[in-house]
Amino acid sequence: MNRRRRIYEGKAKILYEGPEPGTLIQFFKDEATAFDGKKYEVLDGKGVLNNRISEYLFEHLNRIGIPTHFIRRLNMREQLIREVEIIPLEIVVRNVAAGSLAKRLGLEEGTVLPRSIIEFYYKADALHDPMVSEEHITAFGWASPQEIDDMMALAIRVNDFLSGLFLGVGIQLVDFKIECGRLFEGEMMRIVVADEISPDSCRLWDVTTQDKMDKDRFRRDLGGLLEAYQEVARRLGIMNENDTPKASGPVLVSSKPDGETRH
Repeated sequence: MNRRRRIYEGKAKILYEGPEPGTLIQFFKDEATAFDGKKYEVLDGKGVLNNRISEYLFEHLNRIGIPTHFIRRLNMREQLIREVEIIPLEIVVRNVAAGSLAKRLGLEEGTVLPRSIIEFYYKADALHDPMVSEEHITAFGWASPQEIDDMMALAIRVNDFLSGLFLGVGIQLVDFKIECGRLFEGEMMRIVVADEISPDSCRLWDVTTQDKMDKDRFRRDLGGLLEAYQEVARRLGIMNENDTPKASGPVLVSSKPDGETRH
């Protein structure tokens, strides 16, 4: 790993140059952070879980024709991805009032929204990722009107798919965040889903108990974050039902050997 050139390091992931032009290796870290890094903890195995859950979800998105940067998982902590030009926006889709939306509008957390709402946030930790409008986005050149339409269309499709997928295993998709990037293929450019989709970037509640199965367990000092992520993985069929949490990290089901090429 030390011989590879590091391209970027964020709070939860590191990007290294890939083995071929136009590719990167995305490494999932065990760090858990909240409130722009003010809250920090290392949770052994978190990166393994997020890598595997994100792989599972991105493979399904690719399969149903939603374009993403994901190529394949390389090992327990790394993915091979296409290199994209990240658009500096977080696209948040909300189905149920929770988090900042509930506080901002005085809504009771858990209130089902009349329809799904899409919000944009400017990616800038120093500014606490402020919410921005389409006017801001086009005025400052972060994305064109057509790109905004493409991102919203992708977000709606991802929401439709993930909502059904999670509901089928007894989980309510409350809200989630995606990032998008520009993928250049010769003279062609298209907008694709990038970054990750995992319990770090989604709010997931148990349908029956309303227990939180996502990063809010860390944000709100509820404890049991790893166990919640493992339960998400179990319900998705990624982990065996009889696997138990281990300090060295969870045991995962792999249908193919690590590093095997998948088409």
